[in-house]
Amino acid sequence: MFKTRSKAILRVRAASLGICLGLVLALCGCATSQRASIETRHPFNFQTDTFAFANELVWEYHYDEHGKWVSQPRQPAPDYSHHCFVVARSACQFFEGARFDPAQPVADAATYRRLIRRVVSKSPGRVTPDSEKIVIPGYANLRDFSEAQEALLKSQCGSAWQSYTQHGHWRMIMPFSRHHQEKMAAQLIADLKVGRPPVVHLVRFPQLTINHAVVLFDAAETDQEIRFATYDPNNPKTPTTLVYDRAKRTFQFPANDYYPGGRVDVYEVYRNWKY
Repeated sequence: MFKTRSKAILRVRAASLGICLGLVLALCGCATSQRASIETRHPFNFQTDTFAFANELVWEYHYDEHGKWVSQPRQPAPDYSHHCFVVARSACQFFEGARFDPAQPVADAATYRRLIRRVVSKSPGRVTPDSEKIVIPGYANLRDFSEAQEALLKSQCGSAWQSYTQHGHWRMIMPFSRHHQEKMAAQLIADLKVGRPPVVHLVRFPQLTINHAVVLFDAAETDQEIRFATYDPNNPKTPTTLVYDRAKRTFQFPANDYYPGGRVDVYEVYRNWKY
């Protein structure tokens, strides 16, 4: 009886192992297929895959006569501000989910309104085959589209409250260890190697000298650092650079017209249900 039972147990274990092996192979097959579909598409291009308009600043920043970083309300007040997360996310949604066809005639506002809403309803991290991408007629790329249809895109991509309520904001109040930032740098490199431009949250908490979203689209590595080419929604004219220092295991963001420059803590958003 014990021999019979042992044989039965062995058969059950063998069957279970076969099922697990089959699942692993199936999942690997899916991952391989998805990666292949990513690697065959064009990389994110700053000149074509970004918006022509900027997320405007509410405040003007500068150093006073005592060398202190100070701010004052911008005059006149901007009409499109607090949209950095919306702009960064939408750029990735168009990159992942839309295809532009300049050979088709320019459509009317109602058509574009419907198409924009369809694009920004998709997950920014979802890989979409070309056959399933939403076709935007009349324009060659997002830069051209946003230059011609600026008001429509601003009104349809999302309101400022979507930047305030981005569900990953809870993470910025937790400590950022050097180990976490080291892992994050590796994760961002892995994203870029498979053609996925990540949206990252730049923050210094609780100071909040910076609380901003940008898109990374390329990286150059050396033994000392990683230089991430960056699309900043506040500056659509030229890319900037987020630098990771390998020895210090910290990220550095350059000085600009809203941040004095220096260390930032970084984590990726719009990646999964947690962020």
